[in-house]
Amino acid sequence: TVAAGPLFNFILSILVFGAIIMSQGKVAEPLAVGELKPLPVEGITLQPGDELVRIEGLVMPEWDRQEDNGFSDFVDALPQQALLDYEVRRNGELVSAKGPHPMPPLVVQLSPKSAAFDIDMKQGDVIVAIEGEPIAAFNELKDVVEGSNGRPLDLKVWREGEILDFVLSPRRVDEPSDEGGFETNWRIGIAGGLAFDLATERKGPFAALGDGVTQTWAVITSSLDGLYHMITGAISSCNMSGPIGIAEVSGAMASQGIDSFIWFIAVLSTAVGLLNLFPIPVLDGGHLMFYAYEAVSGRPPSDRFLRVLMTAGLVLVLSVMLFALFNDIFCP
Repeated sequence: TVAAGPLFNFILSILVFGAIIMSQGKVAEPLAVGELKPLPVEGITLQPGDELVRIEGLVMPEWDRQEDNGFSDFVDALPQQALLDYEVRRNGELVSAKGPHPMPPLVVQLSPKSAAFDIDMKQGDVIVAIEGEPIAAFNELKDVVEGSNGRPLDLKVWREGEILDFVLSPRRVDEPSDEGGFETNWRIGIAGGLAFDLATERKGPFAALGDGVTQTWAVITSSLDGLYHMITGAISSCNMSGPIGIAEVSGAMASQGIDSFIWFIAVLSTAVGLLNLFPIPVLDGGHLMFYAYEAVSGRPPSDRFLRVLMTAGLVLVLSVMLFALFNDIFCP
């Protein structure tokens, strides 16, 4: 009964992650253009339904090779130009077409409480110049931001046919590294994406639920890893948020669409389930610890012992809550 609460937190997360993944489908092979996104690039002849064969003479890799960086290596090898030469299969025939750089400086998603979010950048914005220099690929933006050391940057942004000027200062962000642990980078808080949606096909419920389990486990492991590194001082304790921070992030995710908000709810459900399993008196994990003691010793802990531990646990939980609230108010 005690374990049921955290267990159903995890089950809810798995079901929500799985439902979203199933609704989005999986990328169909061979890769084909689903829908082109609005971009400030003239001369595009690429069309929805075109099967991608080559870009600038380079053979398109399989989408499933993302895990071994196959697709990212392919993108890195392309010229950083706004318009590229494509070879596509259209109506069964190989034809040449002009298309945008597959990874333009396009804002696909904004991180809550980030520099870009705070200056009111929007999904769909395209950064056409940074520090007065035109850019055509997301990697160009990334390189300038990472090398800025936090100094203010001038951006020119295309939004629905208009050019807007923004100034923002990248912020230090602690991110999981591929080798484990965390690394600190300068970020403005935008996630890029493809210049076009890829054609998708239906994903079965069992495969989607399997992906839901994988995503839930990823949230658990990254949360534990982040907590450990905060305790050891390897990353800033400002990574811990309280009720104000959670409310701000919830609002920010809701402003980016219902899918983003529901995804965040699933992440939050996993975090709540994980927190409740910590072996701290007054939490479910603390009660499970007492039951484990009783199972081993054959008798429950004494009432006095329980009172002392419950008081200590309550003080610890309240202290963590106050610390998180302090972060919400005073952390940048």
